[in-house]
Amino acid sequence: MEGQPVVTSKQAEEVINGCATQVVCSAFTDHILVVVTQYGKLGTLVSVTPNTVAGDLGKPTLSTEVLLGCDEPLVHVCAKNLVSFVSQESKNKPVLLGIALKDKSPDCIPALKALIKSCQVW
Repeated sequence: MEGQPVVTSKQAEEVINGCATQVVCSAFTDHILVVVTQYGKLGTLVSVTPNTVAGDLGKPTLSTEVLLGCDEPLVHVCAKNLVSFVSQESKNKPVLLGIALKDKSPDCIPALKALIKSCQVW
């Protein structure tokens, strides 16, 4: 069986605020997997799911659910900020986000988003 691979992945690494940061993005048929780590580990696994309302033409709202790891409010906020654009650009596919950050400051978010964008597979 030849043709396109079943899973397409890209990865990148950059130093953000003094922390080596790795990103891996993989596109599956029904989900996008994004791993953002400064520890070299998967970390907390969060499901980010778009909720569309019938007849609503606006952007869908996003629901977050921690599947593995620490369920804190900051994790939900980070998840929505980091991967909302991934879901929108992939035609509202759900995103699984693995996140393990040493530096959780808000000023890291734009740099992390840019690093995720550089691994675009959707």
